[in-house]
Amino acid sequence: MTANADQIEYWNGPAGEKWVKNQAVMDASLAEATAGLLPLADIQPGERVLDIGCGSGELSLLAADAVGAGGQVIGADISKPLLALARQRAMGRGNVRFIEANAASYAFAPEYDLLVSRFGVMFFDDPQTAFANLRRAMAKGGRLAFVCWRPVAENEYAAMPFDIARPLMPALASPDPYAPGPFALSDPDRLRGILAGAGFSGIAIAKLDGMMRMGATAEEAGIQATSLGPKARALAKMDDAVRARVVAAVTDAFRAYPKTDGVITCRIACWLVGARA
Repeated sequence: MTANADQIEYWNGPAGEKWVKNQAVMDASLAEATAGLLPLADIQPGERVLDIGCGSGELSLLAADAVGAGGQVIGADISKPLLALARQRAMGRGNVRFIEANAASYAFAPEYDLLVSRFGVMFFDDPQTAFANLRRAMAKGGRLAFVCWRPVAENEYAAMPFDIARPLMPALASPDPYAPGPFALSDPDRLRGILAGAGFSGIAIAKLDGMMRMGATAEEAGIQATSLGPKARALAKMDDAVRARVVAAVTDAFRAYPKTDGVITCRIACWLVGARA
């Protein structure tokens, strides 16, 4: 079986199309995480950068601005719909391009000064093997910088919808906490072990706390939390009546949330991870 086959199928189906449709919403929602990652990445003019799990290209475009005309950015992803949007957004830029590539196994040239990712490295079937493959893509002295989620309980944007949805849905088997998914790298000790086992050195893992924009109304927040957040995959397997109950209940919960600058926000909790080849 192809590595990450389930993820390839998922991100090339309705999930990928939803993220394309909501690109601007999601980039705004993740703005604080992006802003926290950029200083760690410390992208320099002239560098060659590989953006892992680039999605619709937001981080790749920011990296292209930083490397300038003398540098090059490659955005790699498994989702055809998201890559199509990324290429559209990058039209006319000569220093960034996008490739369809399974980062767990793709034979990247060993030339990158920096590997960077915004929530794109938590979906590997075999993370140590995948990170070892990525390490081989790095030039001598190359750097790794990414942001990933801390445990779901620390992330209000995910924990609240999960808690509300649980009694409204049929009982589900307890998921493997280390299965490919948003929170697969939430255990810092396991994460450090994976990176060390893949051959990285100078591993540093630090907390990043921030806020996620959920929408100007409770209805917008409810849709984002249930159709684009971690709850979306479980809800996709439910019938229409169950989905409607969950969306309504989550939306009602957001009605009690105060707004900041006219927007409902939720707490997010991330790891900022740096390492060297």
